Amino acid sequence: MPTLDLAGRDLLFNNARTHNGWTAEPVADATLHELFDLMKMAPTSANCSPARLVFVRSPEAKAKLAPALSAGNLDKSMAAPVTVIIAHDLEFHEKLPRLFPHADARSWFAGKEEHIRTTAFRNGTLQGAYLIIAARAVGLDCGPMSGFDNAKVDAAFFAGTPLRSNFLCNLGHGDPAKLLARSPRFDFADVCTIA
Repeated sequence: MPTLDLAGRDLLFNNARTHNGWTAEPVADATLHELFDLMKMAPTSANCSPARLVFVRSPEAKAKLAPALSAGNLDKSMAAPVTVIIAHDLEFHEKLPRLFPHADARSWFAGKEEHIRTTAFRNGTLQGAYLIIAARAVGLDCGPMSGFDNAKVDAAFFAGTPLRSNFLCNLGHGDPAKLLARSPRFDFADVCTIA
């Protein structure tokens, strides 16, 4: 396989930052579609693809989200052009006949609530990480975060559904003046072993 050049690595990782402030430049629907079309191609177990996304952009949707946000995340989320709710579907396995036609994968999950929950959460989290990389690839800055009340988000956006929120990510064009200093990272030897 070819490798990504240094400019691509810098775009996705080395120079990418978690943004806390945003310019007023909007994010087009076409950009969100492009982001999703990249994200969906990354792997999940048995192609289960449990992530469900709500791109919160309208004033009405922002008003629904606001009561669930912590004080530290409120202003930056209201200022962000888009805040994505990354959720997962606890009935993802019902779509497996379409998404994984190679085997009866639905039967691996049917009636196994704990297996459903852990698989949905794990793979939905993976897809949230892919979303961040895809957003950077299409020219957006990201501000992923916890710091919100999941139950309030679920009540406001997912009542009566099998969807559950995982984390949030602000999207847009970041204001470099509002960046914090880059935090330290571990060295390989600090956290890795080769067995």
